[in-house]
Amino acid sequence: MTLALKQKLKIKPSAISLLTFFSIMTVGGHILSANAAPIYKVVDERTGQVTFTDSPQSYEQQADKRISQTGITTGNTIGNSSSFNAASTNRTTTSANGNDQASQLATAPKPTLQAAVNYQLTMVEPKAERAYQRPGQIITVNLQLSPALQAGDRISIYLDDKLISQGVTASIATIDLNPGEHTIQAIIENKAGQIINRLSRKVYVIQNTSILRQKQQLAQQLQAYQRLPWQQKLLLKLRQKDIVTNDK
Repeated sequence: MTLALKQKLKIKPSAISLLTFFSIMTVGGHILSANAAPIYKVVDERTGQVTFTDSPQSYEQQADKRISQTGITTGNTIGNSSSFNAASTNRTTTSANGNDQASQLATAPKPTLQAAVNYQLTMVEPKAERAYQRPGQIITVNLQLSPALQAGDRISIYLDDKLISQGVTASIATIDLNPGEHTIQAIIENKAGQIINRLSRKVYVIQNTSILRQKQQLAQQLQAYQRLPWQQKLLLKLRQKDIVTNDK
């Protein structure tokens, strides 16, 4: 071999070092690929907790554990493997916290909303429009309600927009009313003061002329007696005593 050929075939030390590095990386990559293991997802069907592992054998004998293989393997490099384990731990913790929050939301009591009650209200008395004589008669109001009032609801009785009673009964003296037309109202209100149901009935107050006439006559007789002199008043009293004595 000539000197020129030897010089051409001579390999520089830097080239040998680079070739050696690529050979080591190639072999190491095959070794790491051969040692790569699949990652399994383990779900606790009772609590919903999710765990990732490369050793599913430890969970196969446990009840309520569902194991499935994922498309992930242990990292292609050592650094990636540790990063994956950290990420897996974070996902497991986050999943557990999310399941706990979902469980708390599922078990939290829900507020109950009170449905509006459809009250059936009837005025039993007076059952129709009618007239009352003043001052002798009394207007009696009786209501019938179904179902019973719920907590916070109330029923009131009005006469000409004036509150008479709270409840299902009321008594109104006609002596306090002017002759003419009057309106009785029954109103049901909820806790917020909104009217749920209402009904009304007209009544008429008339003056009893016979009683009024008797009162007028008595008033006139009293006024005439008061105008008499005392001698005549004394004489009238004596006559009254004589009449009482004779009756006995």
